[in-house]
Amino acid sequence: VTGAVVSTKKHGKLHGAKLLLVQPISPDGRASGVTVLAVDAAQAGIGDKVLLVIEGRAAGQAVRRRAAPVDAAIVGVIDSVTRYERD
Repeated sequence: VTGAVVSTKKHGKLHGAKLLLVQPISPDGRASGVTVLAVDAAQAGIGDKVLLVIEGRAAGQAVRRRAAPVDAAIVGVIDSVTRYERD
């Protein structure tokens, strides 16, 4: 999570929603792709690594805002990542 967005005027289905900016990263932790605006459903904070759902319908369901104009939702905060090498 790289930032927060404050919007006093927004779609009615987004009132009360916490909006955060998320920079996707590659498995090795480097920035990958473009920054995404996401609705937070996991109480994430600046600097957190998060699980991000990027699909309109699934994202809307994740934040319990049916028919809301949501393309991305934060659904978890990552504590650690362990990668296993294939033989």
